[in-house]
Formats: sequence, C-alpha cells, structure tokens
Amino acid sequence: MTPTDDHTPHLSRQEREDIAENQGLSAVSVYGVVHQEGIDELARPVTSLWWSGVAAGLGITASVMAEGILHGIFADHPYRPAIENLGYTLGFVLVILGRLQLFTESTLTAILPLLTRRTPGMLLATARLWGIILAANFTGTFAAVALAVWAHSIPAEHVEGMLAISRHYAELTPLEGLTYGIPAGFYVAAIVWMLPSSRAGAPFVIMLFTYLIAMGDFTHVIAGSAELFLLLISGETGLGHAAALLVCTLIGNILGGTGLFALLAYGQVADEMRR
Repeated sequence: MTPTDDHTPHLSRQEREDIAENQGLSAVSVYGVVHQEGIDELARPVTSLWWSGVAAGLGITASVMAEGILHGIFADHPYRPAIENLGYTLGFVLVILGRLQLFTESTLTAILPLLTRRTPGMLLATARLWGIILAANFTGTFAAVALAVWAHSIPAEHVEGMLAISRHYAELTPLEGLTYGIPAGFYVAAIVWMLPSSRAGAPFVIMLFTYLIAMGDFTHVIAGSAELFLLLISGETGLGHAAALLVCTLIGNILGGTGLFALLAYGQVADEMRR
C-alpha cells in the first residue's frame, strides 16, 4: 500500500467541498501563486511600475510617521519602544494590502520566475523591475519627507518624533545595516509567501512580522530611506554615510529575501514541480 492510495471514507459532495474550502494550500500551490504574481509584475509597463513604486514609497513613510507620533505621545511611558514600534507596521499594511510595488517584496516575487527560467532575457527583466521599483520607492519616500519638512504637511511635534526615531537608524555602521538587513529581507519575503494562505488574517500576518522587524532593530531599505532622507533634509547626517548605509541595507535585504528565502522556497518544491 503506497502513501498515495485513497483511504478517505465515503463523503458527501458537500463534505468534500467543505474540505477543499478549508484545506490549507500546499507548498507547490503557494509557490504557483507567488510565481504568477512575479510573472505579472515583470510584464507590467514601466509607467505602471513607476507610479505604483512612488505610491509605495509615500505609503511606507506612514511607518516612520506613526512611530514618530507614538514616540511623542508616550514620551514618559516605560514601554514606549514597544508601543511606538507598533506604528512601524502601518505603512507595510497600507503598501502590501494596497498592492503597491515595494522593492523588498520583489526580492521574492520577481526571483521565482528567474529561478524557474534561468535565461539572460529573464535576468534582464528582473533587473529592469528591480531598478524601476527601487528608484520609484526612493522618490516616494523623499517626496513624503520633503513635504513634511518643507511644506509642513505634518505638525512640527510629529516631525520631531520622526527625527528621534530616524536618528537611531543613522547611528548604525554600514556593516550593521547589512547584517541587520538580512533578517528584515527574510521576514518580508516570508510575509509575501504566507499571504496566499492568510486570507482574512493577512493584516495580522503583516503586522506581526513587521513588528518583529521593528522590535529587533532590523533594517529595511525603503523605510530606512525615509528616515535618512529626513535627516539629510534636516542637516543631521551626511550624504556619504546615508548612501553607504542605504546600499549596505539594500544588500542585506536582497541576501535575506532572495539569497535565503527565495532559494529555500524554490528548493522545497523544485522536485515536485518536475513530476
């Protein structure tokens, strides 16, 4: 008797439908969903990718803003770090559920098609996607903090809270930015992997793992760019240090999202997809 033999008792049609509806997706099914998302992203026009990426940059800045607001409100609270880090999750909920193009998500979605079809054309398409989204995300975060500082779109006391939050990131060395970026890249890729199975629980999944990123002081290149742009505009950090820290954080996020999670995700289903 083999493991594939049918031992399922006789079930009514309704019972079989109930099982199908409530059964969790297999790893191959999840891979298929995320892989198709990557194919769809690679096929999108440049203008669509660009404006979606700019919107994601604007949206992710909500994380820094919410942290800054909570930082000020709970100034004398003994658990202020744990409370203010809840604000970090908001921008990710907005961006991910809003289906906006965030670079660290594409370290998984755009890589799975490349792992399946390793051709120069697919590599070029992936590089094109990454370049457009990264530039668009940075444009969005810069625009958001520029509006906050120069156009006073955010009250001054909240901007001061955002600056306080941002200084913590700027104190890191580039090497720390890289090493702390690896777990952040891994967890964001894990969120993307879990979303097809999450259904109504998707907001909780996003909040849970981005809260872990915040509490662990892990570094995220797009949210981090908002913090560094804010400090640059305010004259509190230098361009050289900010650029080095961002580049190293970017490398760490790619290593975590692509070098670890994407390869592991592909490895667990590769043999099954060949059957």
